[in-house]
Parts: sequence; C-alpha cells; structure tokens
Amino acid sequence: MSSHTHVTIRPSTSWPDVEHVPSGTGAALAALVADRLFRRAARRLPILVDYPDGTTIGGGAADAPRLILHRPADFAARLGVSGLIGFGEAYMAGDWSAPDPAATLTVFAANIETLVPAPLRALRRLYVAKQPAAERNAEANTRGNIARHYDLSNNLFELFLDETLTYSGALFPATAPPPRWADLATAQRAKIDRILDCAGVGPGTRLLEIGTGWGELALRAAARGATVRSVTLSTEQRALALGRIAAAGRSEQVTIDLLDYRRVTGEFDAVVSVEMIEAVGYEYLDTFFETIDRVLAPGGRAVIQAITMPHHRMLATRRTYTWVQKYIFPGGFLPSTRLLADVAARTTGLVVREQLSMGDHYAHTLRLWQQRFNARADRVAELGFDPIFRRMWRLYLAYAEAGFRCGYLDVHQILLTREAPA
Repeated sequence: MSSHTHVTIRPSTSWPDVEHVPSGTGAALAALVADRLFRRAARRLPILVDYPDGTTIGGGAADAPRLILHRPADFAARLGVSGLIGFGEAYMAGDWSAPDPAATLTVFAANIETLVPAPLRALRRLYVAKQPAAERNAEANTRGNIARHYDLSNNLFELFLDETLTYSGALFPATAPPPRWADLATAQRAKIDRILDCAGVGPGTRLLEIGTGWGELALRAAARGATVRSVTLSTEQRALALGRIAAAGRSEQVTIDLLDYRRVTGEFDAVVSVEMIEAVGYEYLDTFFETIDRVLAPGGRAVIQAITMPHHRMLATRRTYTWVQKYIFPGGFLPSTRLLADVAARTTGLVVREQLSMGDHYAHTLRLWQQRFNARADRVAELGFDPIFRRMWRLYLAYAEAGFRCGYLDVHQILLTREAPA
C-alpha cells in the first residue's frame, strides 16, 4: 500500500439525491410516464425484468440479462424526474440490481437511440439537466473536478488496478483468448510502449506528458533514455508517482509538476497524453491542441489516447448532464475522432496521421477491473467508502464496460504531426 494515502469518508448526508425519492404531483405524473416507457422498452429488448410480485417482463430468452426491480415505484419516480441520472441513482439507492450489471447495461446501451419515442427525443433539451457552471473546465474549476475523482484515495485505486497502476485501456494480443488478470500488466505496458514508439521516444527525447496518472508511462519513457516533464492536477497521483520515480532511480530524468496543461512552457520533441483529453471539456479543445502546437518542436510528434463516441451521438449529448458527470467525472466530455481532427486542423498546424481503435480491448480491461473491485469490496469498505459509494463505483465500471462492449464507446490512439511545408 502507498504511504501517500488520502481517504475521503463520505457520510450519508453527502448523497441527497439518492437518499430522497422524488415526491409530489409532478413526480407522480413523471413516474407514471416513465413506468409506461420503461415497460414498453423492456418488452422489445433482449432482457428480462423481474418485479417483486413475481412477474417478469421483457423480450429476452430465459438466459437473457436480467434487471431485478426491488422498489418499482421509487425506480419509476427517479427515472421520471431525472431520466438516466435517475436510473443511475436508483441503482445507487438499491431500487434495482442485476446479476451481471455490465450485460444488462450493454442491452440498454446498444439500443439507446430507440429507448425513448422519437417525439419525446425531440424535446430532449427541455427536460435533460444542464452541466453546472461550476463544473466547466475553466482553470478555476479544473483542479477541483480532478480532485473529486483522482484524489479519492490512492489505496482505492491500488485495490483494483494491476501492478503498473495504469488507469486506462490496455492493449492485449490480437489473437489471444479472453484475457485474465495475469495478462493485464503486460497489456498495459504494451499499450504504453506503442504510444512511446508512435511518438518516437528514445534516448535524448524531450517528452511532455499531459496527465501523469501514477507514473508508469514516465517510468518507461525514462528507461528509454528520454527526459520527461509530466504535468498533473492530482495531488495524490503526483505524490505516489514521485515515490515510484524515486524508487526506480529516475528522479533526475523525470519531473512531475502540479500544473494545468495551459500553463506549460518550453519545447518538446514529443507530447503524449493518455485519456486526459476527456477532462478538457468541449469548450476547451481548441486550447488543448493550441497548447500542444505551441510547445511541440519542429518535426515533433504528438500521441493522444482518447475515449471517443460516435460523432452523431456526441453532437446529440454534448450539452447534457449525465450520471457519470454528476458522480464520477465532473466536467467530463467524450469527443468523437472527427471532432478531434477538425479542431486540431482548424486551430493548429497539427494533422491526424494515424488512428488505432482499441474499444474491444477496453471492454476486457474494465471487466478485469470490475471483477477485482467486486472481489475486494470489503477492503473498499475498510477504507471508509460507504455502501452507496460502492454501488456507484460498481455501476460506473459496469456502465463503461457495456459502452465498449456494444460499440457506443471506443478508444483511439491518435498520432498528430504538423503539415510538411509546401
């Protein structure tokens, strides 16, 4: 375990929207509508929904994924008042459960565009919550957004990550059987090595890393002979990463600064950023790419690993506030590969040269993390995280796995270089 431990113990009063079921005339009416829409959707989907009175609805066969409703009225009220945020809060509250949450959520994610009738989808902007201004990724807010996830506790992450402490999608061998836990660390190193190869990192390379994590990429770059500057806004990650760098004898090669990416100065032969761009925000993508363009030396290469979603879904949801943003990644935004290429080309001289899709690999990564987290639930509780938090985290990991399993989400390694002079 790390000696740099910070545990946030969440008292029950920190979950107001979970502890209190919506009530009143408006909530009752919304619950009736939501119940009808949910039953309509369930009957058409390859799923089974079990009710407390013993009835089961759904269009699935006997072995289909199941959703077990424990408190149907509360579930309908949350869903009616808060939509998909309410769906997640209902799980946190224990209104519903599932033997295999990822399989159940995969069914919903694969059919997300048909769950709500078209006339109601057209009214989406009128009833879907908007992102709070305090969670926009302006410089004044970003460090707080990052802290709410990455500064929870290093020990929490150590419980379900592998020995590399890498919190991003791995890269497994293409022809391997379903990966096991023993395969994960090797696959994480393979992912990092591919990024460093693509960025041309070797002896003497001046490398900038935007988003340190717990230091594994910086360690592997330093082992190649590079000089690394890494920037992060997580005090907990920085503390543990610095310890790992020192233990490996790489402190003279690697510096880790608690610094917003917008404040980086200097010149670098390569810039890499692994699943940090999701914390940039739609409004600040220009700034992100302008920063890379500003510090990248002539002939330099930039490699980004980014979680993405289809362009049309990104356009439809970019202004909405989601359960994941409210509880897991405040300020988070998932771009499309088309958006990233367009923004880079519009605001800088950077052009996308290569892309590698790795979504199926991420689904396996998340499955392994989820299994590990569930198996160590008692140890998560010992760190001070209450039952609502533990259900929230299980849902988050299962939701993400479902997104990658059905293709609603993807992850890409993207190489950018400048246009050659005409």
